[in-house]
Amino acid sequence: MSETENQRARIKGVFSSEKIAKVGAGATVRKTTQTMYWFAEEDEQGAITIQPLNPNYVPSGPKQEIPKEEFLENYAPEPEFYSSKVYPSIRKLNQTIAKAERHRSNGDTYSAEYEFGNALSVDEENIRANFGLGLTYLERGESGKADNIFQRLIKMEATFDAEHKHLFNDFGINLRKNEMYDQAADYYAKALELSPADENLHYNMARACFAKSDIEKTVEHLRLALSLNKDLEIAQKFLDYLKKNNLLPHNLSTADPKVSD
Repeated sequence: MSETENQRARIKGVFSSEKIAKVGAGATVRKTTQTMYWFAEEDEQGAITIQPLNPNYVPSGPKQEIPKEEFLENYAPEPEFYSSKVYPSIRKLNQTIAKAERHRSNGDTYSAEYEFGNALSVDEENIRANFGLGLTYLERGESGKADNIFQRLIKMEATFDAEHKHLFNDFGINLRKNEMYDQAADYYAKALELSPADENLHYNMARACFAKSDIEKTVEHLRLALSLNKDLEIAQKFLDYLKKNNLLPHNLSTADPKVSD
């Protein structure tokens, strides 16, 4: 491999790090070496993120970015460990989730629940499996169980990553359909912290606020949506509906963006 090709090869795989810890006290104190395993990946900009492996040999928990120099100095590649332990575990987990998603799409919610549960027993923080189980409960109208999943998801920042956007949208819509308006509003508020310039999030937040009879917040988010995308027709129609039905607060009725006559 040429030097140029070598430079283009991005880091991806399992690596180990060692930590020296003291055990005991006084004359009995001794040093032990603890080995931790991580899944590491380098992006197109050269930033390296690491994620710990859980006891089931799958990457789980929060990711953290680490300087490349520190990574190269303190983390050792473990290709055999990856091929013998980690890759088979990740593959089996993904197959279980895919099976669960097929059951859900076919309306077989109890089989879906079982398979999502199997996946979460391997990785309780898996975003796809948590979303899938939450959607399964919402589709069955089991709002109590769905709320437990919601509380877990809202605490996990990876919930709102771009790669999970379609699951995220489905979940928000189903929260609203199940009349879980407070949860829907909290959900979109968290998403807006991470993506404040997403006009569709503002529109969805407006719908959640309207369901909670919070007209001022409804108008606020509709206008934010239109300020980000003046051609967002559904937001403009929503504003027109509010005016036609005399639902606009007086102090907001003449504010920009203009409501159509």
